[in-house]
Amino acid sequence: MSTSEKPRYHHGDLRAALLGAAMDLLEEDDGGLSLRAVARRAGVSATAPYRHFADKDELESELAAQGFADLGHRLAAAAAQPATPEDLAQLAVNYVRFALDRPALFRLMFGTPCTTPEDARAVAAAELGAFVLTHVSQAFPQADAEALATASWSLVHGLAFLHLDGKLPSGNAEEVEARVTAAITAILALRGTA
Repeated sequence: MSTSEKPRYHHGDLRAALLGAAMDLLEEDDGGLSLRAVARRAGVSATAPYRHFADKDELESELAAQGFADLGHRLAAAAAQPATPEDLAQLAVNYVRFALDRPALFRLMFGTPCTTPEDARAVAAAELGAFVLTHVSQAFPQADAEALATASWSLVHGLAFLHLDGKLPSGNAEEVEARVTAAITAILALRGTA
């Protein structure tokens, strides 16, 4: 086997092997993904993915859900109990960093509408929304937490895509962090003026 080849799948957790292969392909090809390519990467027959995923959309939904989980872990690592605008700004910075570190996955997570509320992507997105709401509620108990969480998430999400799409520069990590921190701190400072 050459050093560029991956070992072929022989036994174990086929679903996990397929998801791992799909994630690798997604991030390598910046979105170029097919069930046939996933099967080839995992070293299984072209029909093997259909044992676990009805179609490409279902596979992508599972990848997106995994992305939301990864993003949630990164956000949780930023601040265990955010209590200040600065703590929430660090969550925002980690959100944008995730988008810049894993652009194809980030676009997959947010770029496709969910067909049903039970869709893995929809469930994971709702969990992320609840995470944001919980932390905004804890940091600002007197505020309209739902409105502030929506405004904050919208701002940070918009900043992530502005950086990803080259509308804002993303080459210097310190500049990105300063921009995101300033923006989220500014909006949180306005919470008491409405």
